[in-house]
Amino acid sequence: MTHTLRLILGDQLNADHSWFRQRDDGVLYLIAELHQETGYVRHHIQKVCAFFAAMKAFSETLSQDGHRVRYLTLDDTAGVADLPAMLQQQIDQTGAKRLEYQRPDEYRLLAQLADMSLSVPSQPCDTEHFLLPFEEIDRHFQRDKAHRMETFYRKMRQRFDLLMEGTKPLGGKWNYDPLNRHALKPQDWDSIPQPLLFANPVDEIIDRLSRHRVDTIGTLSGPLLWPITRDQARQLLAHFCHHCLPGFGRFQDALTGQAPHRWSLFHARLSFTLNAKLLHPMEVLDAAIRAFEQNDGIDLAQIEGFVRQILGWREYVRGIYWANMPGYETRNHFNASRPLPDWFWTGETRMACLHHAISQSLEYAYAHHIQRLMVTGTFALLIGADPDEVDAWYLGIYIDAIEWVELPNTRGMSQYADGGLLASKPYAASGNYINKMSDYCQQCHYDVKAKTTENACPLNSLYWHFMDRHDRELARNPRIGMVYRSWDNQPQAQRDAVLARANWCLEHIDSL
Repeated sequence: MTHTLRLILGDQLNADHSWFRQRDDGVLYLIAELHQETGYVRHHIQKVCAFFAAMKAFSETLSQDGHRVRYLTLDDTAGVADLPAMLQQQIDQTGAKRLEYQRPDEYRLLAQLADMSLSVPSQPCDTEHFLLPFEEIDRHFQRDKAHRMETFYRKMRQRFDLLMEGTKPLGGKWNYDPLNRHALKPQDWDSIPQPLLFANPVDEIIDRLSRHRVDTIGTLSGPLLWPITRDQARQLLAHFCHHCLPGFGRFQDALTGQAPHRWSLFHARLSFTLNAKLLHPMEVLDAAIRAFEQNDGIDLAQIEGFVRQILGWREYVRGIYWANMPGYETRNHFNASRPLPDWFWTGETRMACLHHAISQSLEYAYAHHIQRLMVTGTFALLIGADPDEVDAWYLGIYIDAIEWVELPNTRGMSQYADGGLLASKPYAASGNYINKMSDYCQQCHYDVKAKTTENACPLNSLYWHFMDRHDRELARNPRIGMVYRSWDNQPQAQRDAVLARANWCLEHIDSL
């Protein structure tokens, strides 16, 4: 007899949750593939397959551990309208007297569960995953107030005593970001590790998606290369610590279109396993710091750059998200409204940087943070792309994209649509940044040094077009205001030519 139904969402695959410490034959765990989750945005096929495969594998692990589990596929849930309807159906079928669920990390799901009306009482609990407890978010983050990651990061370092010597940061500095901006040169290529890939069969899932006419983007040929179990996630973590961490910090911002393994480089690629909760962030941090302490080939700049991403940035964007939801998802500081060009869904552009970043995203459902921020993100910012479209693209195309982490990174960091709540300036850049950090420009159709000619890099004129149309605000920003002196010192004819080139690019954006 079932007395309690416990819901497990697709990003709540935490085997160490306190729920599972005791077996109770009266508790039934419910994991379900839902049409509402495949359709609220157009997802990459690898993303859908990864979540469904991980959910199925987790259900099998729970069953092997002696728990009662019911796994529902899209076939089983095709007749229900949404999550609350599915829950009521299962309550009726099982005779459960209560529902328990872990607090969702997306506002839309939290609101849906909070507002539902079921025939039995429901009780939420914590996911037991994040390092900053949900109840403490409002102590560190306030709605509509600008915050800065560095301040938060230092508090977290002190709180968890990571890379610390007493009350001081190890090595005397909190942040080694200036040492984390090296470009890859051909002599560095041999040090790039071969990525660890898996071969998880997902044919049944693909058939199910096709049968239910789930509209996806991207490609998947053969087995799924991403980890879908805790064991596979731990293998990928060990691979990162041993093979990638020695060069991670130094090259974490590097871009290349020519080096072997150019899509993976030194990156951990653990974000899907973290966001699905197959791994705990402290488990990841402990493993990386242990590798640093045991390997003389890993210097402080490498490990600090990684710790900053997990302990600092990941927890920081979650705080920004929950402090400002609902409402954050509609912010549009620059009133941007331009549609994304069609080639964002094909990669078919003559701009080498955009071609590489988008084609890679379509092929692997993955791009590292600089490709997302400084290539596709910067382009969208410069053209004045509608943040709603940008959000939907990022949320759909990346395997690790869940709204709590995607929305602040995109609408806040990348598009500055929150007006500076998350970041202190718009991350606008011309082709010079791409040329400095990558080898993309060497084989590009456009000339990265030119601004006004027919073959001039579009980023150059679009950068000044963006700065010019927002000059009243940005000229007052102490972090970027000085660039206007360069602009103002140029002859009017030159400025007019740059803006004319930008306008031409905007008018012909689908053929760039």
